[in-house]
Amino acid sequence: MLRRNCLLLFLCFLFEQSSCAPFQSRPGQEWPHSQTGPLAAGRNGGSRGFQRVKRGWVWNQFFVLEEYMGSDPQYVGKLHTDLDKGDSAVKYTLSGDGAGTIFTIDQITGDIHALRSLDREVKPYYTLRAQAVDIETNRPLEPESEFVIKVQDINDNEPKFLEGPYTASVPEMSPVGTYVMKVTATDADDPTYGNSARVVYSILHGQPYFSVDPKTGVIRTALPNMDREMKELYQVLIQAKDMGGQLGGLAGTTTINITLSDVNDNPPRFSKSIFHLRVPESSAVGSAVGRIKAHDLDIGKNAEVEYNIVPGDGGAMFDITTNEHNQEGIIMLKKPLDYETKKAYTFKVEASNAHLDPRFHNFGPFKDTATVKINVLDVDEPPVFSKPSYAMDVYEDTPQGTIIGAVTAQDLDAGNSPVSDLDSFFDIDPVRGTISTNELLDRESIAQHNISVVATKVNNPVLTSKVAVTVHVLDINEFPPELAMPYETFVCESAKVGQVIQVISARDQDLPQAGQKFSFKSPQEGVKTKNFTIRDFGNNTAGVMTLRGGFKRRSQEIYHLPVVIEDGGLQTLSSTGTLTIRVCGCDTDGSLLTCSAEAIFLPVGLSTGALIAILVCIVILLVIVVLYVGVRRQKKKETLMTSKEDIRDNVIHYDDEGGGEEDTHAFDMGTLRNPKVIKENMFRRDVKPELGLCPRRPVASQNSADISNFISLRLQEHEGDTSAPPYDSLATYAYEGEGSVAESLSSIESVKGETEEDYDYLNEWGPRFKTLAGIFGERSEKKITA
Repeated sequence: MLRRNCLLLFLCFLFEQSSCAPFQSRPGQEWPHSQTGPLAAGRNGGSRGFQRVKRGWVWNQFFVLEEYMGSDPQYVGKLHTDLDKGDSAVKYTLSGDGAGTIFTIDQITGDIHALRSLDREVKPYYTLRAQAVDIETNRPLEPESEFVIKVQDINDNEPKFLEGPYTASVPEMSPVGTYVMKVTATDADDPTYGNSARVVYSILHGQPYFSVDPKTGVIRTALPNMDREMKELYQVLIQAKDMGGQLGGLAGTTTINITLSDVNDNPPRFSKSIFHLRVPESSAVGSAVGRIKAHDLDIGKNAEVEYNIVPGDGGAMFDITTNEHNQEGIIMLKKPLDYETKKAYTFKVEASNAHLDPRFHNFGPFKDTATVKINVLDVDEPPVFSKPSYAMDVYEDTPQGTIIGAVTAQDLDAGNSPVSDLDSFFDIDPVRGTISTNELLDRESIAQHNISVVATKVNNPVLTSKVAVTVHVLDINEFPPELAMPYETFVCESAKVGQVIQVISARDQDLPQAGQKFSFKSPQEGVKTKNFTIRDFGNNTAGVMTLRGGFKRRSQEIYHLPVVIEDGGLQTLSSTGTLTIRVCGCDTDGSLLTCSAEAIFLPVGLSTGALIAILVCIVILLVIVVLYVGVRRQKKKETLMTSKEDIRDNVIHYDDEGGGEEDTHAFDMGTLRNPKVIKENMFRRDVKPELGLCPRRPVASQNSADISNFISLRLQEHEGDTSAPPYDSLATYAYEGEGSVAESLSSIESVKGETEEDYDYLNEWGPRFKTLAGIFGERSEKKITA
């Protein structure tokens, strides 16, 4: 701190010895610069003359010292124009960056001061504008001019490592000068001014293992053969100092954690030369017998170890694999052990690295050897059968108690063991192990018996062994052969002599030892039949062959042919089957047409296509007849009353859509409502009137006050009319009368007049009735036009 204050006082002394003298100038003329400020002199190496310009004042760049710690405002420089005669008639103004807040100017003398301390790293320079004006009229005497005040740098920032602390790695056993990494420190001071930003690097902690380049900051190894197994992590302290490392410079430090990465420079080593293991003789094949391990000081893939059994004694009984997680050697059982056969095994195991580095071959062989001795332990074993499985044969229907075979089991620790079976069809001698039948066997029910025989240890019943015994039941010839299926045989009427019309085969429920063998023949061998015979093909099939031609269904439709079938067993069995042969009609190529008896009576020469054509014609005629009858019936149903003069509203089907209630020309509906137009003696025109049965209808008086009586009379009149039509008709009983104040309410009556209706009120009902109002409004306009 004292060093910094001394430097500031020295710079302030330089400023006070050199001040900015005013320029001598006259308006409208060129003038020399008569002022060289101390800051300009400091920058250019001394005072120098300025060029003549066409303006009243000119000045160089001003400088202000950063981090000024004085109590008074820091003097920056002086502004002066040759128009200023010293009579206080000129006023100086200042504007721009920091004018009034950071920098201030004396309006009479033109002296510029900095009001507070400045930091070059925050803002390196300030651009301002100055102007001289008349103090009374405030009129500019000179054009406004721009100048710069630059903040002069001092060494107030130490170098900094922006990315620290650092982490690096270098392979172990590296030679001297191996590159590790590069560090860089930054200094916020001005690198163009002095040595404030000139940084020099050095190591404060980490020697003699590493070194650093003082200019570039590159870190390298400085000691050869550094071994990771001895020391893996190094912490290096790097210093960066400005001012070129000179006394009084500021410094910054950072830490670098350097790790030595592993290389394969160590071989695996067994912790002892002999390993003793014990294994029970009952151990399963593939199970782990024991574990051994060779230690490697390296890590990662450089510490991976491969184990191998050296060929020799015991090498064929065991195998060894490597556990990838802990690099242990797992000894596995390769073959079953037997204490009674061999009680101990000895062999050697070799451990070697999987990944070798050729740079370190001179360190010696990267492998090690150890001896493994394995002792087999005796265990109480269950009995062992002489075979892994047994197979026996026995004929079906063998008498009960017949011995079919034997099994033997031996206790290796003692002697023979008792046995027992697990099937009710057989019995076993528990001492000798002989198996005998317990029931009569039937191959057709169960052709094979799978039983289990259990041997138990005498002194330890918990220890048992089980073996599978398969008993095959052999077949004896007890079923005769029969036809394989019910055949549907036919012979064509056009069949020729010697033609095979059917191929047959046979089946047998017995199971012959060497495949099935059947023979076929007619019941009376050697006797010639006149219709059919059996021909044996010798391959378990036979053919039905015709002995004549000219078969006719009219003469005989069905023939029965017996067939004798024999098997090839030791005791030959036979059976007789019967084939039913039908005589059928066939096409020219022998295809079946029909075998029915009705086909005999069909006309000769008519083919199937002709018969179908005849049937189609018959169907068409029937359809035409049905349509004709339907049309005739429809015509009979038409109404007889077609006259338009009939005033009654009959229900008539005329397939025409009327015009609605506005259609007054098709039918005068008003007649049904006006009692004045009712005519007397109106009889039905569709039937002949009967004078005695047609009473005279009373005329309704228009002055009648009792409308109910009028309607009742009309109702009785129609109910008593015996000449009513047989079809539905509409009878009108309504009567409104005349002289009503409200006038007639009938829509039928209203169509008689030509009264105009005003539909303008529909427009007042809203948008929903807009379309309806348009229709009736258009209709009213048409009537008015007409």
